[in-house]
Amino acid sequence: MRLPATLTRIFAIASKERRQMVRDRLTIGMIVMLPLVQIMIFGYGINFDVRQIRTGVVDFANTSASRALITDLEASQVVQVVARPAGAAQLQELITAGEVSAGVYIPPDFERRRISEDRPLAQLLVDGGKPGLEGALRALGSMPVPARKSVAPATPVTFEVLTLYNPERRTAVQVVPPLIGVILNMTMVLFTAIALVRERERGNLELLIMTPLKPVELMIGKLLPYVGVGLIQTTVVLSVGVLLFDVPVNGHLLDLYAGALLFISATLSLGLVISTLAATQFQAMQLAFFTLLPSILLSGFAFPFDGMPRTVQLIAQVLPLTHFVDIVRGVVLRGAGLDQLLGPVAKLGVVLAVSVSLAVLRFRKRLA
Repeated sequence: MRLPATLTRIFAIASKERRQMVRDRLTIGMIVMLPLVQIMIFGYGINFDVRQIRTGVVDFANTSASRALITDLEASQVVQVVARPAGAAQLQELITAGEVSAGVYIPPDFERRRISEDRPLAQLLVDGGKPGLEGALRALGSMPVPARKSVAPATPVTFEVLTLYNPERRTAVQVVPPLIGVILNMTMVLFTAIALVRERERGNLELLIMTPLKPVELMIGKLLPYVGVGLIQTTVVLSVGVLLFDVPVNGHLLDLYAGALLFISATLSLGLVISTLAATQFQAMQLAFFTLLPSILLSGFAFPFDGMPRTVQLIAQVLPLTHFVDIVRGVVLRGAGLDQLLGPVAKLGVVLAVSVSLAVLRFRKRLA
């Protein structure tokens, strides 16, 4: 039975598209890898069950009961003691630098508090600029512990929870500062992901081949115009956050813009790597989108970074947004300087160096 002419033409076009798709190895890979990677990211990245929060402990009582209290706290698996500073000031510095997300302060009169039952045994300090942490730690405020010497009629408060940097617990304070990085990540990667591909498709790459440009010079030349665009976007988002959402800026703007400049360069270089991998603008946009969701979900922007599995945390280290979220929250909310945020700054610098090196190595001054 002969098919109608309309269906014959439709099937012919569909057959052509199928053959083109099969020849495109990158698209075939995306068909399989995109859902696989996304389900892994959503499964591990979206995590409301916060565990293993990095915590510092100051124990001025240093008694068997105070040590038992810390042991019970760790047994809850909500916190993980990673530092024992000498005093409250040092604990505050660790939180400000982002090395710990919470702190436990056990006062010298701990034993008297155990007897009186009218005051909390200790204090829990939590970084209120990170989402999810405050709620998880506040649940420990009246956790039952075997440290009390008597049982009062009313359930005593074990920990007094103090929310730092965001005492009103406003969502805008947690979300708006890292939104600078999210918006920059979306625009900067997409801009440069199609940069070299667009030159190739328009035939402009032939002109570049005729010039004495070196690959690294071309890469830097491609980055520079967008650096100014990124700084403008940083100013716009920060201004809106301050004026409309009343987000405090506790650190120096110079530190913020220096960190933003490093992040913009890293995201632009990541886009250039994508541009050297893609053969068409459509492929470049696919790969740019492929990096977007992991950056948002695994960077600690929307979900607690401490609650993610260790393997996922290691994977997130290759994403520039992971380190910029630490920088922007540290400067804007905690008032830290870049000298206190050397960890994320150094990691972001490594990502930048590796991305530029990969882009230069993959680029060839010839037509593909």
